[in-house]
Amino acid sequence: MQLHNLFPIPVGFAELGRSLSDEELLFIRELPTRPNMGNATSTNNCVLRDPALTSLRSFIEDAASDYFKSTVNPKHNVSLRVTQSWCNYSEPGQYHHKHAHPNSYISGVFYVQTNANDRIYFYRDGWQQIKFPPETWNPYNSESWWFEATVGKLILFPSSLTHMVPEISGNDTRISLSFNTFPVGVVGEEMDLTGLKLEA
Repeated sequence: MQLHNLFPIPVGFAELGRSLSDEELLFIRELPTRPNMGNATSTNNCVLRDPALTSLRSFIEDAASDYFKSTVNPKHNVSLRVTQSWCNYSEPGQYHHKHAHPNSYISGVFYVQTNANDRIYFYRDGWQQIKFPPETWNPYNSESWWFEATVGKLILFPSSLTHMVPEISGNDTRISLSFNTFPVGVVGEEMDLTGLKLEA
């Protein structure tokens, strides 16, 4: 049987390719935090605007741009702008609740510090009319799928894709930097009465 992936949901991966600098690590580790459901998050919700993370911001923006061009391939002049960015801190025994990112187009998570076997889970939402118990799980029949979370990895995905982090089983605090984006430029088509110009 020959199968084609029709209308797949793209999840993108990029590697920083270097260790974070002492300045970057100090900035991220020293951010003030507030309680979140299952863990803690930074009170600063625009961390990528700080000069200490200029290089990391460039890497993330370039990767998001590549993802956007590869998956959307827009006809008009439109790009993604990072709207908010924050850090998450999950101690051993903590977790990150199941959620999606409203008011965003593409979201991403970059891993600053992880444990062995750290993962991120993604979920296929929606009601299934008929449900068959599979002999083996695969991306077609699964209701969830996980990817390994490792230091220096960036994962990009549609903001509507539900995801979560299970309870941390290692000994170290899991630190990730998450962000949202929104299109800037010409969206839609004037002649189709869908035209929209979004300015930065």
